[in-house]
Amino acid sequence: MKINIDIDDRHEKTQITIEAKEWSQELEEIVNAIKKQKQHRLFGIDEDQTILLEPKEIDFIHAEKRKIYAVSKDWRFEVRMKLYEVEEFLTPHGFMRFSKSVIGNIHRIEKFEASFNGNLCVYFQSGNKEYITRKYVTAIKDQLIQGGQ
Repeated sequence: MKINIDIDDRHEKTQITIEAKEWSQELEEIVNAIKKQKQHRLFGIDEDQTILLEPKEIDFIHAEKRKIYAVSKDWRFEVRMKLYEVEEFLTPHGFMRFSKSVIGNIHRIEKFEASFNGNLCVYFQSGNKEYITRKYVTAIKDQLIQGGQ
């Protein structure tokens, strides 16, 4: 992929042009990332308080007993969104689906090990661990090879 940026006073407004041979999933993701100008943090609930959560501080999000939780080393807060909504919000921040009930931050993965059943056990920098089911292993490995881009 080639990227050209032309910064000049004669341009009245910002314009983005994409030239491609055909439409692809990569182009879809680029367009969606450009269009998104939403909030940059999640809201976590801790008893009666609402806590602002930075995506880069979250290890993973998981569903448990019909509730959604954001987890890091020292905390776990409820997030009052659907798991698919959290996934859409966090995908541009380096999060990927690990299983039916888990979305993980690939930027916080320290190491992983293969299980005999084809799953991966992922260890985060914080010491937390989570499992990636076989269905998602290839996509995660591809992202890790590319440096999480």
